[in-house]
Amino acid sequence: MATTARRGPYFCGIDAAMDVVSGKWKSLILWELAEHGVRRFAQLRRSLPGVSEKMLIQHLREMEEDGLVHREVYREVPPRVEYSLTEHGVSLNQALAPLGAWGVERIRRIGAEKVVHAAS
Repeated sequence: MATTARRGPYFCGIDAAMDVVSGKWKSLILWELAEHGVRRFAQLRRSLPGVSEKMLIQHLREMEEDGLVHREVYREVPPRVEYSLTEHGVSLNQALAPLGAWGVERIRRIGAEKVVHAAS
């Protein structure tokens, strides 16, 4: 596992958890992989409107370093790379589920628009 700057010291468990999911797209990547299983890079990009290629690559690399995402490279022509959640990623996604439920209730309460997930 690569050494990153995100290794504490931490004030509390929430601090350590937020360190791993910090960034606009990480929780959405977790959700996408949990909902759809194995995804290729282009599928992830299409499923997350607004994410830049650079940001998606950066977040996927960090998530792989943190043990949340598994990257499988297939040596074929053309090359194929697939991403999936590790057990650690699945457990984090499960821990985030109550926060997602809270967010859905907030959307309802404030009358905000909910973005419909793009089919891919």
